[in-house]
Amino acid sequence: MEGSIFTRNRSVPIFIAALTLLALGVTVMSEAYGTGAMSVSFTKVLGMTLCLCLAALAMDLVWGYCGILSLGHFAFFGLGGYMIGMWLMTARTEAVVRANLAEGVIPPTEAEISQATALQIFSVVGAEDWPWMWAVSDSLALSLLLVVLVPGALALVFGWLAFRSRVTGVYLSILTQAMTLALSLYLFQNDSGLRGNNGLSGLQNIPGLEGVGQARLSVWFFWGSALALGLAYVGAAWLVSGKFGNIVRGVRDDEQRVRFLGYRVEGYKLFVFTLTAILCGVAGALYYPQAGIINPDEIAPIASIYLAVWVAIGGRGRLYGAVIGAAVVSLLSTYFTGGRAPDVDLGFYRIEWVDWWPVLLGLGFVLVTLFAPKGLGGLVDYIVRKDRT
Repeated sequence: MEGSIFTRNRSVPIFIAALTLLALGVTVMSEAYGTGAMSVSFTKVLGMTLCLCLAALAMDLVWGYCGILSLGHFAFFGLGGYMIGMWLMTARTEAVVRANLAEGVIPPTEAEISQATALQIFSVVGAEDWPWMWAVSDSLALSLLLVVLVPGALALVFGWLAFRSRVTGVYLSILTQAMTLALSLYLFQNDSGLRGNNGLSGLQNIPGLEGVGQARLSVWFFWGSALALGLAYVGAAWLVSGKFGNIVRGVRDDEQRVRFLGYRVEGYKLFVFTLTAILCGVAGALYYPQAGIINPDEIAPIASIYLAVWVAIGGRGRLYGAVIGAAVVSLLSTYFTGGRAPDVDLGFYRIEWVDWWPVLLGLGFVLVTLFAPKGLGGLVDYIVRKDRT
C-alpha cells in the first residue's frame, strides 16, 4: 500500500525479511525441529540476543530520536524480568509442594500449601511469609500485566517529575542513574521481598510445560523474542517516520524552539520515556526465562551504561543501527566471556579474554566515536549509497 510504513521506511521490509530468515534458519538447525546443528545453549543465546536488541531499540528511541540519554533503562528491563520471575517461581514451587504433600495421609489445605510454598521460596533469606509484592504472583495474566504496568508506572512517575522540572542534559542522565542505583541497592536487601542477592532462579522451568524439553522451549522463546522485536521495530519505525518523529527529533536538536512553536515538549518526552520503559520490560520478561536466573546485579547502573554503548556503537538515530550494535556486542561478549575465545600466552603475560573483554568493549567504543561517529549503522548507509552510485 502506497504511503505505508513499508514504503516510507525502507529498512522495515529488509529488517523483517532478515529476521524471518534468521528464525527459519534457527528452526531448521535446532535440535527440536531441525538437524541439531545448533545446540540448545546457542539457541538460547540467540533468543536472549534478540531481547537485548529490543532493549537497544527502545534506548535508541529515547536517546537517538528524543535526545534523552537515560542511564537507567536497564532497570526497566530487570523489572520486567522480576515480574514474570515471581510467577515462574511461585507456580513451579507450588507444583513441587503439592506433589510432596499429596503423599501424606491427610490431604493438605490450600493454606498449608501456600505456607509451605512461601517457606520454600523465602527460607533462603530467613523469611516464611509472602511479601506484599507477591500478592498476584499466582496469576499468570496479572503477572503479564505487571510486566507492562510496573516499568511503565515507574517511568511515568519519574519522567513526570523530571520533565515538569525541565531537567535536561547530563543532570537528567545522573538522575536516571541514581534511580537505577537506588533500585539496585534496595533489591540487594534480604527484606526487599525479592530474595535479595539470591534473586530468582530456576526460571527456565516453565510451569505446566514440564514434559516439554529445553530444546523445544528454547525455540519457542526464540520465536517469541523474534516476534516481539519485529513488532517493536515496525511500531518504532511507524512512530519516527511521521509527524511525531519529526517533533521528537526537533526536541532532540532544539528543545526551546519546539516549545516556542507551541508543542508540549514535556508530553512528548514523557510518552517516549514511558513507552520505551515498557518495551524494556517486555524484553526483560522474555530474556530471563531463557537465562534462567535474575538478581540485583542485572539492574546495576553499569548495565544501563552498556546499553547506551551498544546503541552508540550501532549508531544512534538509526533503528537498525541500535539492533546491529546490540547483536554484535552481545554475541562478541558471549564469545569472549563464555570461554570460547582461546587465551593468548605472550610469555611474559597471559591474556585471558574474560578479564580483557571490558577493555575491548571500551576500545571499540572509542574507535567508533573517533573514526565512525555514525556507528555501524552509518557504515551500512555508506555501503548502500556506494552501491547506488
